[in-house]
Amino acid sequence: MKQMTPQQMSPEFNLIQQYFTRPSHHTKLGVGDDAALISPSAGMELAISADMLVADTHFFSDADAYSIGWKSLAVNVSDMAAMGANPKWVTLAIALPEINHAWLAEFSRGLFACAKEFDVDLIGGDTTRGPLTISVQIMGEVPAGQAIKRSGAKLEDDIWVSGCIGAAATGLAHLQKKVVMPAGELQIGLAALHTPQPRVALGLALSTIANSCIDISDGLLADLGHILEASQLSARLDLALIPSLDFIHHNLQQPDFQHYLLAGGDDYELCFTAAKSSREKIVQLSQTLGLPLTRIGATCQSTTDKQAHIIVEYQQQAIHIAKKGFDHFD
Repeated sequence: MKQMTPQQMSPEFNLIQQYFTRPSHHTKLGVGDDAALISPSAGMELAISADMLVADTHFFSDADAYSIGWKSLAVNVSDMAAMGANPKWVTLAIALPEINHAWLAEFSRGLFACAKEFDVDLIGGDTTRGPLTISVQIMGEVPAGQAIKRSGAKLEDDIWVSGCIGAAATGLAHLQKKVVMPAGELQIGLAALHTPQPRVALGLALSTIANSCIDISDGLLADLGHILEASQLSARLDLALIPSLDFIHHNLQQPDFQHYLLAGGDDYELCFTAAKSSREKIVQLSQTLGLPLTRIGATCQSTTDKQAHIIVEYQQQAIHIAKKGFDHFD
């Protein structure tokens, strides 16, 4: 069959070829056919997840297209990290209000920069006209029986988080003119918000250490709550121990800053539980990866109602957080 030139293709297939076709490394058959073909490695299970990002819900519609492209993939890679899986393949479905070549060039550049960073193949997807909406499905490999699940937490496990919590939420608050961040920390907050760094190396290393794990996307309390509900446990946290920016810690007595830290979301750090006997291993892992890993509390027995509760203490007083995290239908 004679191959069509870009000029002979429909606008849809032309933009797929121009912006979303790249050489693949782990794929038998990628973009351009009715379906992709992949061959998982022997002894591996497939971990599969999907996330949808909608303009003006998950990102500002006038945000930098490169950052949107990076984040669209990064949030999915983060799900693989939370399972202890190695990300391999993604599909992309995108609705566009119009064909804007400058926007598509930057969006695809950000998407493929993230794909290169984490060695992921884009293997297919779909495009259509509509309000700007981006849906990515990701697949990764994890050794059979070794995925880190939310349901594995044990009584009196330590609770740990990676990196810096609350920076992205505080950066967003700055953009919304709710706070004024110092210039140096503003850069950290905006980078966390726009170009999150999934903790894949940490997730892979935790597969033999952690009892449970989740990535923090909707807020620390909300996501830790998923672990506790699945494991039928509760937890106690010390607010002052949660790692964050100095700007947040200097204002921790204010409810808004407590919210940014505990419920702001968009962190894409890992929250995991592990036995007390693993503390030395985790400290060594932190040093090896050059990534702060901080112990912020412990799991405890649920009360008689068998509901997962999180008690957050600050200066020896329990504090109340009305909203535990981001709700897509709120």
